Amino acid sequence: MTEKVLEVKNLKTYFRTMEGTVKAVDGVSFDLYEGEILALVGESGCGKSITNMTIMGLVKSPPAIIEGEILYNGKNILELSKEDYRKLRGKEIGMIFQEPMSAFDPLYTIGYQLFEVCKTHLGLNKKDAKPKIIEMLKKVGIPEPEKRFDEYPHEMSGGMLQRIMIAMTLITNPKILIADEPTTALDVTIQAQVLNLMKNLQKEFNTSIIFITHDLGVVSELADRVHVMYAGKIIEKSDVYGIYETPEHPYTKGLLASRVIKEYKDRELPHIPGFVPKATNFPDGCRFAERCSFCTEKCQKVSPELIKTSEIHETACFLYGEDTNEKDN
Repeated sequence: MTEKVLEVKNLKTYFRTMEGTVKAVDGVSFDLYEGEILALVGESGCGKSITNMTIMGLVKSPPAIIEGEILYNGKNILELSKEDYRKLRGKEIGMIFQEPMSAFDPLYTIGYQLFEVCKTHLGLNKKDAKPKIIEMLKKVGIPEPEKRFDEYPHEMSGGMLQRIMIAMTLITNPKILIADEPTTALDVTIQAQVLNLMKNLQKEFNTSIIFITHDLGVVSELADRVHVMYAGKIIEKSDVYGIYETPEHPYTKGLLASRVIKEYKDRELPHIPGFVPKATNFPDGCRFAERCSFCTEKCQKVSPELIKTSEIHETACFLYGEDTNEKDN
């Protein structure tokens, strides 16, 4: 088995508000292995982005309440000083954000902003940094990189800015790359180009990637393993084949069934009924219970824990476990 590069243990990220405590991330645990792409999947508001912003040190504590461990090279990075975290962020752990148009400073050229990364994390001067930047822009498919080096963000398309952001993240050769829905703001054709680019560069640099998305079509083409999140918790883990071929949790089945395909033309689109419970008032039992057709009295009172259902599968559902003779597939 390949080496673990990151271990997240019982991570909790809470926010105090006038309405109560928001349990955005509530006891999340997972491992990331060398050279793999791990997808965190779930609908908007389930805690995917906050999980990874906490890993990046972009959630301030206080005012946020953060508990648990995030182990990188055997050390809990939540205990790092602000200065040490700043050195780690960008060099060892990089992040591609969802909105490329808002990720760059409009007052500075693309070349200057990439140079700042090289200066801060690699200690390079302008003379040594420029050829490295030009080479990385070529790798991510930017045409005329020498010209683009001196241009401003507003002179680029969204797809080009996303490629440049990938270049900015990979120029330090980080061990871990977090991609927060990097294709959401792009049209379909550009999405495919960016995903292919990420896949090819991941193989070249052997970078471990946490890929955040709600698009299950993207997951099937990109990920090695998939963790499904719902209401601040991970409710199913498997490799990508297990999630698609033998989904177990009713929520995962609902997500897969909700994909829009051409056979649904002129028919009502499938969907998961109901709404995600408010993060300030999660129920005591299973958080999916009110939307689940398999809900029992036990589901409403007791919160299920992740249990191993096969060599590759873990599921938090009472349909599976010691008191269940067979699985409902």
